[in-house]
Amino acid sequence: MEDSSVGEAAYRRIRADIVFGRLAPGQRLGLDWMRETYGTSISTLRELLNRLASEELVVAEGQRGFEVAPVSTAEFQEVAALRLLLEAHALEHAFAAGGLDWEGGVVSAHHKLAALERSLLAGEAADAALWKRYDWEFHHALIAACGSRTLLRAHMAAYDRYLRYQMVAVVFRGEVAAAEHRRLLEAALARDATTARAVLRAHIDGCVAQVLAAGGLDAFTTPPPSRAGQAAGKGAAPRARAARRAG
Repeated sequence: MEDSSVGEAAYRRIRADIVFGRLAPGQRLGLDWMRETYGTSISTLRELLNRLASEELVVAEGQRGFEVAPVSTAEFQEVAALRLLLEAHALEHAFAAGGLDWEGGVVSAHHKLAALERSLLAGEAADAALWKRYDWEFHHALIAACGSRTLLRAHMAAYDRYLRYQMVAVVFRGEVAAAEHRRLLEAALARDATTARAVLRAHIDGCVAQVLAAGGLDAFTTPPPSRAGQAAGKGAAPRARAARRAG
């Protein structure tokens, strides 16, 4: 019987590869290839992929196996709306309950995010995954004192689905996003939930608008090629995306 820690480690790796776009939307998840890549048995992989299917990150195709969940503009808008709903609700409770430790966590998280944003704005090379990790840590710090583990878990799940769209589209809104993060910090320290909700809405809606205006999802929402074409081009999308990020 396979060690449960091995299966859990494989689950986290596969999930991260989907969320951060290393496994492309619609990509077939061949079990033999995944066994070699993630170092776990096929029976465990089936369990993990069904678990990810329950999170809507993977699609189970019956006898045809599994593939990474597709993306669409409609789903992106729905996921963004869900994230906004959960985060805005949690903000209000966190601002009311947070103490000095919470304030310190918010300031610390913003400091790291702001430093990386300055590097991006200066045109310096930066790890996209690290940038989004710091973004997550800041937004999580803002709501950490909300008092509800259920709400925090729901927000994390919604945030990860939203993040997948950001990584697929490779979007950074520059100074606009950095300024919104500063305003969120200021609102948190002032316990101004009304302003924070308004800034958060502009922050999320602005990201969605930029992705759609730039056609960031177009490569993943066009009609699929023939099966023969898919076989010939297997792996091409992830390589192209990696090259674009490296540039």
